[in-house]
Amino acid sequence: MPHAILADSTRLYLIRHGATDSNLRKPYVLQGRSVDLSLSETGRKQAAATAEFLNGHGLKRVYSSQLKRAVETAKIIAETHGIEAIPLADLHECDVGQWEGMDWATIERMHPDHYREFLDDPQRVPYLGGECYGDVLRRTRPVIDELLLRHRGEAIAVVAHNVVNRVFVAHLLGLELGRARDLRQANGCINVIEARGDEVVLVTMNAIFHLDGLQT
Repeated sequence: MPHAILADSTRLYLIRHGATDSNLRKPYVLQGRSVDLSLSETGRKQAAATAEFLNGHGLKRVYSSQLKRAVETAKIIAETHGIEAIPLADLHECDVGQWEGMDWATIERMHPDHYREFLDDPQRVPYLGGECYGDVLRRTRPVIDELLLRHRGEAIAVVAHNVVNRVFVAHLLGLELGRARDLRQANGCINVIEARGDEVVLVTMNAIFHLDGLQT
């Protein structure tokens, strides 16, 4: 059982949605906010395994981005606690612009200059026609910060996305946002975040032990 939550603290389980068919392709293709796919069969199993693990952790609310893959994951988790999953604006995945639906090898071949510029500084250089990492943090951090304040004394879950999670975790670790590219966020993974007073601490990152045989 998880340790008790103090009255002035919030425990946040920040989760990446289960896999879609785009996530499972080899090589995988970028999936931003424009292509709104549902979970694959594997993704539904990952969501169910995440829900089973979190059952008994006393979740009071489950939130998600408004994209289908996150909403479906959140609903599966919320059902185990007998609560409603609540979609929120501004938690959607990074806008990857013209690179939506493309793999990295194709991107490098078709847009070599912008590809190199992006890899050199994703904090400031956006996906071609989309957002940069700095844009993602400016959009999502106020939403997450407000939830941490609203739910003092409670445990909550937020189901979001690969870039969203990596950027927020990098922020908590005090890393330059460009380093977020080095942080792994598997489909169905859990990050545990504790907020108390003005301090927000990353306790666990990219936990996948509940996904035995279901890793992507």
